Amino acid sequence: MKQMVILSGKGGTGKTTVTAALAHLASQEADIVMADADVDAANLELVLSPQVQEGGGFTGGGLAIIDPELCTACGICEEICRFEAIIPGDEAYSVDELGCEGCGACSYACPLEAIEIRKQLDGKWFRSQACYGPLFHARLFAARENSGKLVTLVKDKARKLALEQGADLLLVDGPPGIGCPVIAAVSGMDLTLLVTEPTVSAGHDLRRIVGVTHHFGIPALACINKWDVNPTRAREMAVWCEEQRVPVVGQIPFDQVVTRAMVQGRPVTAYTDGPVTEALRAIWEEVKEHLLSDGTGAAKEM
Repeated sequence: MKQMVILSGKGGTGKTTVTAALAHLASQEADIVMADADVDAANLELVLSPQVQEGGGFTGGGLAIIDPELCTACGICEEICRFEAIIPGDEAYSVDELGCEGCGACSYACPLEAIEIRKQLDGKWFRSQACYGPLFHARLFAARENSGKLVTLVKDKARKLALEQGADLLLVDGPPGIGCPVIAAVSGMDLTLLVTEPTVSAGHDLRRIVGVTHHFGIPALACINKWDVNPTRAREMAVWCEEQRVPVVGQIPFDQVVTRAMVQGRPVTAYTDGPVTEALRAIWEEVKEHLLSDGTGAAKEM
């Protein structure tokens, strides 16, 4: 089984559009399992319209709870809390739920054992069935941390099912940026595809995400979305990628047909033929060649 994650250094480059298209194309040739690792704003399901089959809660962090019957308002917890999450009171102290990081320092320091660190529900994960295969996705609740842990949970469940079913490919729609969720998504992958666009901000973030893939030793490819909006910058980005040993496997033109396809809840490759679909098909052929290569040019089974 091969494992591939699609990343972008920033949001809005078309990462999920590309992922949905590759899922459609790959499913015509192989058995695939998909995972949406963008747990802060999962939207692959909007394009694939899956049916939820099962799910569960995600407990990622803790919350300090002060027992008002035991608290004497001594103030030790307030002094030791580096997040300023302790709210003073005349008879007992309380905790700011949004400020508390659940580190447990206040609980250890309380001389009366009046503070308990309780696990809290931070999100939910789902296993759904899409038309191209199983899809694992999740939703992190607002103002909750530990999204990296939730990404790991989603990816591990998808990998486990892929191995059980003998799938050929695990396709992961990664989160934007370069933080903990991205590191969790890229870990253990055979290949990354970086989706960028010819803008100043996208170029800056492309440099950052290439640094992440190099740091973890994960082979990376790149594709430039909406390249014809700024052909000069697109060429500059392609040259830079080649210098960084990141092959550019395709350039996708701007076309409003992509938006129309997404409104219909379909990958653009399944919605219509045309320049965008042709570019994405070419990208899939390049990606497939790299997935099947062992690094020496010899082909291997997916």
